[in-house]
Amino acid sequence: MISGATVAQHNSRESCWIIVHGKVYDVTEFLDDHPGGSKIILKYAGKDATEEYDPIHPPDAITTNLPKEKHLGPVDPSSLQKTVKVVTSVEKVRKEKLNRRPLIDEILSLHDFEAIAKEVMPLPAWAYYSSAADDEITNRENHVAYHRVWFRPRVLRDVNKVDFSTSLLGTKTSMPIYITATALGKLGHPEGEKNLTRAAGKFGVIQMIPTLASCSFDEIVDAAIDSQTQWMQLYVNKNRDLTKKFVQHAESRGIKGLFITVDAPQLGRREKDMRMKFEDSGAKVQNENGEQVDRNQGAARAISSFIDPGLCWADLKWFKSITKMPIILKGVQTWEDAVMAYDHGVAGVVLSNHGGRQLDFARSGIEVLVEVVAKMKEHVPGMTFPNEKFQLFVDGGVRRATDVLKAVALGANGVGIGRPFLYAYSAYGQEGVEKALQILHDEFEMNMRLLGAQTLKDVVPAMVDARGLSSHVVSVPGDRLYESNYESMVGARIREEQAGKVAAKL
Repeated sequence: MISGATVAQHNSRESCWIIVHGKVYDVTEFLDDHPGGSKIILKYAGKDATEEYDPIHPPDAITTNLPKEKHLGPVDPSSLQKTVKVVTSVEKVRKEKLNRRPLIDEILSLHDFEAIAKEVMPLPAWAYYSSAADDEITNRENHVAYHRVWFRPRVLRDVNKVDFSTSLLGTKTSMPIYITATALGKLGHPEGEKNLTRAAGKFGVIQMIPTLASCSFDEIVDAAIDSQTQWMQLYVNKNRDLTKKFVQHAESRGIKGLFITVDAPQLGRREKDMRMKFEDSGAKVQNENGEQVDRNQGAARAISSFIDPGLCWADLKWFKSITKMPIILKGVQTWEDAVMAYDHGVAGVVLSNHGGRQLDFARSGIEVLVEVVAKMKEHVPGMTFPNEKFQLFVDGGVRRATDVLKAVALGANGVGIGRPFLYAYSAYGQEGVEKALQILHDEFEMNMRLLGAQTLKDVVPAMVDARGLSSHVVSVPGDRLYESNYESMVGARIREEQAGKVAAKL
């Protein structure tokens, strides 16, 4: 066993050891290859990094990526200096609020989960989940866009029994939704993405596994039941050998769809997330080495430097050569690119702006859907939507089953929902996700009847009025629940201690 004192001696860029889950690793040669950069590792040089490591890494990340000879062995726990974690007043208040959560039976909508999560989540976790690009215009537009689509319900139809199940990429699903990929699940709950897996299995809906999950890929797959369908979201690594290995491993584990993210050659500037990092002054070793501590990244950029900005249309041929999974491009934002995707022979596209987290002022998926359907019909005469051979998915801003039904009426095969499920398990664990899915199930049943639709095939374009969708200045009634949950961005402020000194001088 290695003593804590020995580990502590290796606290520099020249010799950097860290402890993770009771094991010692020599990460000196890995510093510059770390996807999050060297600075965060150097902060924990010679120390136990487990608490920082866990929320943003799969458990096997360090053992998989570090050569065996760099696995130095277990640390002697008796030699480690006992540290007493100071519970801040903010943390005390948060835990007290956690104990005062309303009973889950009192949660009536997806909005309610967000309202509670905002109160009980650690601030950095809330900042990461809720943040969006720049001024967050697109983030809000994603939701508001659905307000510009109105229903034209039909009456005197037999809706004693309604069926809102469907098939997505050849897989039966109980609702026309899927749980879309969202990163860093353990920021919200210790079980992370496994909360989503287990709940999805119970309700017969599809889960998309993220590349940047906190749980390992195999952990998430192992948590699924035998009949469960899972897809995989892929950030393409600059190292194509690693990408190939990841994709083929996913296929061998039974993944039924490969969703390649195409809207993130660089991750967007998410200022709520970034602002959280200003509290971090960096490590002593960083400061002694004269390294500038980059406090402007936030969780998102800290884990994403491996993403290949050179990904292009020509790479699709290579992807088809390494997998038989259907390939879907996630993050298409114009009809021109949707037509190109069809011509390149992919199985479909997700009309998405990454939850408003990439390019601010990108249009909503629901708005892009309308023009894609129209242009695809021109491109392929006789083509109808929803279409089984070229499937259209939409995500971003969805909070109600009525949002989903609007997308289906306009030609979508299915709709991805992300943040609401994060908020659900951040507040209530797996039970929260199950409650969220039950709420959506009940909303589908009610609204199918109110629309006069027995099945999703009856939810047709004539049931909606989308004429105002592309007008971004039309007045619609405000969504008070959504607005009350939205946390306005805050600019730079004078530090309190500095303000006090200024006041004293005056």
